Amino acid sequence: MKNSSLTLLTLLSLTNLIACTPTRVGDQVAINSPAQWQHAPNAQVTEAVDLKTWWQGFNDPLLNELIDKALAANHDLKIATARVREANAMVTVAEAALYPSLDFSLSGGREKRIDRIVGVPSGQGIKLITPTADAVSGGLAARWEIDLFGGRHLEAEAAAAQAKGSKEGLHAAQVGLLAQVATNYLELRGVQQRTSILQENIALQRERLRTLQAFVKAGLANEADLARQQTLLQSTEATLPTLANAEQNLIHRLGVLLGEPPENLEHSFADADADAGPLPKQAPALPNLLPADLLAQRPDLRLAQTEVSVAAASLGSARADLYPKIVLSASGGLGALAVGGFPSLADSVYALGSGISAPIFNAGRIRAHIAAADARLDQVAANYEKTFLLTLEDVENAFVAHRSATDSFSRLTEAEASAEKAYRLVDALYSRGAGNYLAVLDAERSKLAVSDERAKAQTAVSVAMVSLYRAFGGGWRVDARES
Repeated sequence: MKNSSLTLLTLLSLTNLIACTPTRVGDQVAINSPAQWQHAPNAQVTEAVDLKTWWQGFNDPLLNELIDKALAANHDLKIATARVREANAMVTVAEAALYPSLDFSLSGGREKRIDRIVGVPSGQGIKLITPTADAVSGGLAARWEIDLFGGRHLEAEAAAAQAKGSKEGLHAAQVGLLAQVATNYLELRGVQQRTSILQENIALQRERLRTLQAFVKAGLANEADLARQQTLLQSTEATLPTLANAEQNLIHRLGVLLGEPPENLEHSFADADADAGPLPKQAPALPNLLPADLLAQRPDLRLAQTEVSVAAASLGSARADLYPKIVLSASGGLGALAVGGFPSLADSVYALGSGISAPIFNAGRIRAHIAAADARLDQVAANYEKTFLLTLEDVENAFVAHRSATDSFSRLTEAEASAEKAYRLVDALYSRGAGNYLAVLDAERSKLAVSDERAKAQTAVSVAMVSLYRAFGGGWRVDARES
């Protein structure tokens, strides 16, 4: 009874020591977060914004369809998902070391050996023979390394943190993918809108050229005016190939993001120039998050934090190598030996054992390993702080870009209206013979330039909004169980 109580007490003591994990290292890094954004709009929205499905705020069915396809077929997401499965499997591998291992073995065979000679009575005395022996053995063997100082537990924690980091890598890939699809799509719509404006102006300039040719024949205009109009038309037409090239490149990029051959989407956008409407007039509301919220929302920050946890656990595991290791083992089984002509022998066997090992001299290998793990922890902690600063920069830059693009678009919209008014007034004067045709060409050129700049500014506003949501880590939802 005393032995049983002593054994139970010993096991409880070992359990308590293991639970304490005396070599554990803290993984908390102090992050100094500003209270507010420096360049955020003064009037922040108060309603909650769904960061997970932010692109739906553009109210563009085609954009929604493209993003659904990308989430289902993008190869970067498939790679990231496979990495998550791999990391989860490695957690099981690491945790298996915390438990005893149990192995089964079975062997058998027949042998005839010259060093095994048996004397057998015969009519002529004792006859020496080498009999054939049949041997069979089998049993179970168990081994358990008691994790007295928590080294194995910390290795399992490091593997679990790596698995968590792989999930954050998947989230980061998703955030980047959604931003790329939306950006390329909006830029494509912008190019198509600019192409539509350009084609409208080309048609108008051709009509002007035909009218001017008629005026020259009638003596109402000179060859210089005709040459100027031809020059303007040709220079305007020369812009079309550049826009067509940009359009094809954007379509090809979208195809790759959607996991399709680049040419597949060309059929979907074959009539895009004819059917393309304006860029989405509706846009998502500005995200209303504080700088400290990025620590939970940005996947790259969460990934950097898991790297700190991995390094801290690895350092604790390295320190555990300084302490003794205790191993318990047990084996048991059955064996049988049959030698031809003799009764078969069979018996059960078992073995119980324990062992302890402790480092005495290893030429500084263990302490060098600890020093390397400690340096690794310093690296990832500094990288965590740096990543947070980069995210702050990312958001502030996105706010500045959005404000700049919005201001430019507002002013260019007003300038386009003014240019249109000026063009109509100059054209009306020329039609009544009170104006100069060169002034008409100048007004037309100004209108074309301003309309093109307005379309580019409108595209920049939409793209800046996408950049802002990417900077806030939009595109996935924080699970309360993972926070």
